[in-house]
Amino acid sequence: MFLKKTLMLFLLLTQLYAYDKEAADTQSAVVFMYHRFGESAYPSTNIKVEQFAFHLEYLQKNDYNVWPLSKVIRYIIEKKPLPKKTVSLTIDDAYKSTYTHAYPMLKKKNFPFSVFVNTAPVDQKSKSFMSWDQIREMRQNGAEFLNHSFSHDYLIPKKGESEDGWKKRIGDEVQKAQKRLQEELGSDTNENPKILSYPFGEYSEQSAELIASLGYIGVTQASGVMGHESDLKALCRFPMAEDFAHAESFITKLNTLPLPVESVHPFDPLLKAENPPTLRIKLKRPLSQLGCYIASGEAIKVHWISQTEFEVRANRPLEAPRNRYACTAPAGEGKWYWFSHLWIINE
Repeated sequence: MFLKKTLMLFLLLTQLYAYDKEAADTQSAVVFMYHRFGESAYPSTNIKVEQFAFHLEYLQKNDYNVWPLSKVIRYIIEKKPLPKKTVSLTIDDAYKSTYTHAYPMLKKKNFPFSVFVNTAPVDQKSKSFMSWDQIREMRQNGAEFLNHSFSHDYLIPKKGESEDGWKKRIGDEVQKAQKRLQEELGSDTNENPKILSYPFGEYSEQSAELIASLGYIGVTQASGVMGHESDLKALCRFPMAEDFAHAESFITKLNTLPLPVESVHPFDPLLKAENPPTLRIKLKRPLSQLGCYIASGEAIKVHWISQTEFEVRANRPLEAPRNRYACTAPAGEGKWYWFSHLWIINE
């Protein structure tokens, strides 16, 4: 009798696990972020052309569903099932190499893509950035254009800045960029929904709330998967630069699911005092073989408070300006649960 009950419990848990993974497969999408293409002078934000070519070829050969980001986010907002293997390709900053290198490759594959534009350098006709004519051409061939602020200024409050002054500055940054996008590309641009990528990927709890109050979905540079349970003030993407864009890394990230997180404390990535900071995460269900790391890949000890709640704290102070805690666990069938939390260290 005991053996029979144990077997039934095991089968039940196995079914629940399979259901949880199946649900995660249809409630999430992997989103990649790029900046520059074939600009080797900027390795921290650049991807080699041959690396990007591999990414696109792999997506096509393996029948991935490549969607514009706005469509992915609409499905997330409306809690609609996403097709398995849904991916979105996003590009920040509107550098000219997007037009000269990435665009022809994406157009050839007939892949939609999403570009976050900080509009000031485009207006100023900076040689490093695309022109409005180039942007319009791309829009006619699969690209959508979203808000990355006007001047790419930091959106967190600056030292000595009053609250009213900060709110006005951020409002101006966002609204001026939106105005220019719609003047150049049409009044329906970045409207359903309104989406903003935080400049430098940096935000605070205060700035995330302000961006939300202006009617925008906030997108970060924190590695992770977008899903039905994601916080719309801080949606995750996987940054793709030379060191992280090789084939093995790309394929691993394609096979990720959102870690089943119920709550995170603190939400605010802005370090105020304690360094290294403590992060507490509550999961929706127990997970085995969970591991956590800082940005360098150094492991952090996981302190379990209960079967579903744990704390992590780096072994040493985090270095400015940015770092992260990333936590992963095997999800079976070659997939991984993934979550990361950004830390901003102001010196």
